[in-house]
Amino acid sequence: MLELNQISLSYPSESGHLQVVKRLSLSLESGQIACLLGASGCGKTTVLRAIAGFEPLDEGEIRLKGRLLSSPGKQLEPEHRRVGMMFQDYALFPHLNIRQNVAFGLRRLAQAERTRRVDAMLELTDLQGLADRHPHQLSGGQQQRVALARALAPEPELLLLDEPFSNLDVDAREKLAFELRDILKATGRTALVVTHNQAEAFAMADRIGVMQCHCLAQWDTPYGLHNNPANPEIADFIRRESLLAQRTTACLRGSPTGNIPLQCSTEVSLQPNQPIRFAQSPHPG
Repeated sequence: MLELNQISLSYPSESGHLQVVKRLSLSLESGQIACLLGASGCGKTTVLRAIAGFEPLDEGEIRLKGRLLSSPGKQLEPEHRRVGMMFQDYALFPHLNIRQNVAFGLRRLAQAERTRRVDAMLELTDLQGLADRHPHQLSGGQQQRVALARALAPEPELLLLDEPFSNLDVDAREKLAFELRDILKATGRTALVVTHNQAEAFAMADRIGVMQCHCLAQWDTPYGLHNNPANPEIADFIRRESLLAQRTTACLRGSPTGNIPLQCSTEVSLQPNQPIRFAQSPHPG
């Protein structure tokens, strides 16, 4: 469905050009949900903007279902890409009610089809009873669902979501991450999500890409990423409980003065291709 082949992007700076994405490659199958995970400033959102058509490439190419979207010197216009984007601040129109917000991208459709599609999106996102309200009358989670419904209504081939939970409180994030996954799976949409929160990524994604130093350090399933991190920095980032160079037996670790009992972590049985719920460790790993 989506192929990024050795893409690089840079921005002008006082010293010339500042490279923000370095030779990044990934592929995403139809119907999959993927997350780009990493600290702020590592280039995640820039990748999303390049796929949407807002940033030109210095190197590489981007293809969607085999169609060339971007390469150096070629830039297909965003409106012709069949790519939807849900922005971090939701970008809802305050003067329009919820039904009008969801219908905004459907102006070229006949009235009957537009109404049918808006009704379907409102039902899918559980907003039927709120259609006549305005954005300021909704909670943060409800506003997020309006933005999602509007992004899904034109039936894009690919949906991009930039930090979709950043405006929500901590308690709401995990719940809404699972709700969002269910909605995307129900529609069969392919999606790429940007986040800096590993709990959100593991709750939603079929594939996770960890970005470090403007490069893609690992592209893997949640199961593979958790059990086989590519380097110690990735293991530390996803908060694994321990990284011991020596083998440990029966929760004892050898030392020059004898065996030292360790505070053992409870093992979690992880299944491939399943979302993972994380609990914070009570002690530093």
